[in-house]
This record gives sequence, C-alpha cells and structure tokens, in this order.
Amino acid sequence: MKKHLLPLLLTAGALAAGAAQADTGKLLLTGGVSSITGSAGGGITPWAVIGTNATEGELGVSSYATRAGTQDYALTSYGVALGYKDRVELSLARQDFDAAPAFALNGIAPFGVVPGQHIQMDVLGLKVKLAGDAILDADTWMPQIAVGLEHKQVRPGSLQSVLDFLGTQTSGTDVYVSATKLLLGQGLLLNGTLRYTNANQNGLLGFGSAAPGKSRRSLQPEFSIAYLLRPNLAVGAEYRFKPNNLQALGAAAGLGAALREDDWKDLFIAWAPSKNVSLTLAYVDLGRIVPGVTRDRRQTGYYLSAQVAF
Repeated sequence: MKKHLLPLLLTAGALAAGAAQADTGKLLLTGGVSSITGSAGGGITPWAVIGTNATEGELGVSSYATRAGTQDYALTSYGVALGYKDRVELSLARQDFDAAPAFALNGIAPFGVVPGQHIQMDVLGLKVKLAGDAILDADTWMPQIAVGLEHKQVRPGSLQSVLDFLGTQTSGTDVYVSATKLLLGQGLLLNGTLRYTNANQNGLLGFGSAAPGKSRRSLQPEFSIAYLLRPNLAVGAEYRFKPNNLQALGAAAGLGAALREDDWKDLFIAWAPSKNVSLTLAYVDLGRIVPGVTRDRRQTGYYLSAQVAF
C-alpha cells in the first residue's frame, strides 16, 4: 500500500467533517469505537455498525490512535474512517509492531534479524451494511448485519527472511460477516463476527504457512458483549479465535510449540465525554506470540485508544 494513501484519506476525512451535519441521531457509543484495524467495533474485532457519527443521508469521518503493550511486545496503531449514509464504511489503518524479541531467532538460524526490529502493516477496510438497524430495530430480534473485508500489506524489514522460511505471504485479505444486536432496554450490545482468514497474528507474521493444509483460509469466530452503565459509559469483553497456521511448521523443524498462536481476549471500559470523543481502556490477553523467543510467556497487558468522530 503506497505511503501517500493515508494523507489523502485524512484530507478527504477533513472535507467530510465539514460537510457532516453538526447534530446527528446516533446515540453515544452505539457506533462502537475504532478497532486496531480501523473498522468500527470493539478493540480487537469489528462489529456490524458503521463508524463515525453520520446517520442516514450523511457523510461522516472518524480518526483514532491506539497503543497496546504486553510483557514483550508493543503495538501502535492509528487511522481514519469514512462513513457514508450509515451504510458504507471505508477505513485505513497503519500499525507499527515492536518485534524486538525476534532478534533471538538468529540463534536458531542465520536469519539476519536486526536488533529492535519493527513490523509495519497497512490495513484497507471496507464494510457494507446488508440488513437491519442496531437502533431502529432495538425493540425487535433483528440484528444489524454487515459484510466487510480487510486487505493487509506487511513490511517486515529484516524479518523478511523469517517469513520466507515460514512460507508466508506479505499481503492477504480477510473477509468477515458481523451481526450486532442492541438491546436498549437492557443496556446491552451483543456482537458475533465470523472471519475467513489465513492471517498469522492478525497478519503481522504474514499469511498462510508452508505447512501442508495451513496456507488456506479458515473460518474463525469472534464475540463481543458490552453493557451500558450509563449512556456515555460502557464495560464489556471480547473473545477472538485465531488460526494456528505456524505451530505445525515449527514442530516439523524441531521447534516444538515455539510458533504457537493463541486466541485473543480483552476486558474493556469505554467512555464518551462528548458526542465526538471516546476513550477506551482495556486489559488484553493475547496468549503466546512466538513463545520460542519469549520463554513461553503469555502476552497480557493494556490497550488504550482515543477516537474523534463527526
């Protein structure tokens, strides 16, 4: 993905913000927050809602910045999204992953990984609402349903030789369908997402694997629940199942479970101090991420995200 795309989309977003109406009919937090890949939803999984504050007939824009840290890794992510008529969402995110522990891979083979290596990834997302309306259908059992895709391009730097050894690709596309049900009377939001993917660690370790049968995509479910303590404050949890494409390859190379990938989960609190600003703080458990270089430690830590939407 070319580097000039993000500034162009940011410029388009600024124009959209000027065109969007000052007051919209969207309720606080019902449009979700920005996920790490830029689409509207929870922190680690998209929802069927369309981001920004735009409602039917409007054009809206949102931007976000996120920082997550665990015992051995850190991720910085930022991006922008456009919402059109509360039906179509276009998003672009950039991620920077601190993969410094990967330097230990040089002890396995002469990969040439440099100290302090970072992995960059760009994510271009598109989401389209197919049926239902989370707010207007809140008094029925009909959820809002959307289909989306996330095209990811990885720049691994000196880790390219490792990805070559693993037989992974540096670009891939996830396809997903989400259903979001808002129960206003109970102050409850439920979401289920089914993702068709072959991404390793969300794509940061490439896509697919040289292991037999591990290059193809598989269906992975994701779930979210949020409870509104008051109109501008919500608490919730997410669980995201992950493919484990690399472990078999590591085992065949005599590395045991050194390349194992675990499911992701979090507990979050989201606060909207105004209609245009939301802040999210979460405890995250990302399981083991290349446990062969982190002494098999589970990667638990924090997630902090800020979003501005119009």
